[in-house]
Amino acid sequence: MKKTDKYLKTLIMDFSGIYEEQQFWKGKEASWVEARDIPGTNCYCDEEAMNEIRSRIAPYSSGEIHFIDSGNYHYMTRIWLEKISEPFDLLVFDNHTDMQPPAFGGLLSCGGWIYDSVMELPLLQKVILIGPDEEAFSRVEPEIQKKVEFLSREKLRGMELMEILDFVKEQTGKKSLYISIDKDVLCPEDADTNWSQGDMRLETMVRCLECAVSRCKAGDILSTGSENADIEQLDAVREDTQKDGAACSDLTVTDLCLFPGILGVDICGECDAAGTGNSALNDYANARLWEFFRHAAENETSGGDR
Repeated sequence: MKKTDKYLKTLIMDFSGIYEEQQFWKGKEASWVEARDIPGTNCYCDEEAMNEIRSRIAPYSSGEIHFIDSGNYHYMTRIWLEKISEPFDLLVFDNHTDMQPPAFGGLLSCGGWIYDSVMELPLLQKVILIGPDEEAFSRVEPEIQKKVEFLSREKLRGMELMEILDFVKEQTGKKSLYISIDKDVLCPEDADTNWSQGDMRLETMVRCLECAVSRCKAGDILSTGSENADIEQLDAVREDTQKDGAACSDLTVTDLCLFPGILGVDICGECDAAGTGNSALNDYANARLWEFFRHAAENETSGGDR
């Protein structure tokens, strides 16, 4: 594996062909899951399609960075979350709530996958949702709202960067974290998606991710009073790793997580492959996000920034 990406496992999920025209993944050690031939996946995912997807991603871990195509396929996060076996929090950047109750016979959808995750995954402790407008969140069922820490588009507009980072700092670090990013939360200057977009700048998102990753390093999670089960799991992993003659820092390249405290990352929000969207703009955003996570993983593995 190339030195530049040996710390970061990358998976491309090809539902539309959009990644063929992007460059961010080329020259890297990236796995590729072909999904264009699976019917019943666009916006809604029927049971037959879901089973086929599960079969194709079976060899892969949730502990990777997954590029999952446009927001039409954001429901893939719900499927990846099934692979997690410890209590965790979910950090979502999205211009939409994705908390619609199931429709059409209970089909998993891009507009309801967070709802399904909250209702069906007992290990999911809370959702940290950044980006949608307040009116949209007001329509979310109260039972779901109780498990969500919400930062609205309206509040984001009126906050200084440090205030946004204070929110992220307050909400992260007590549990391991899974991160799901829809680039439609970004302003049109930084992404071009097939859904309505928000106002966030790409570098603001990166600063939020820096804050979350810093809070969720293994030491931070242990020091903030996490439950004994979390501590025991980390100790068990360290013990097993040491038996194999490896250093504890090698935990960052196991299949358990992307790196300590971060259980995996999904990124969607591509434009329509058949349309006239600015895929090059999204390519730049994908490259920027990939490079951030590569740098974070490399620092964690090599002992940097400690």
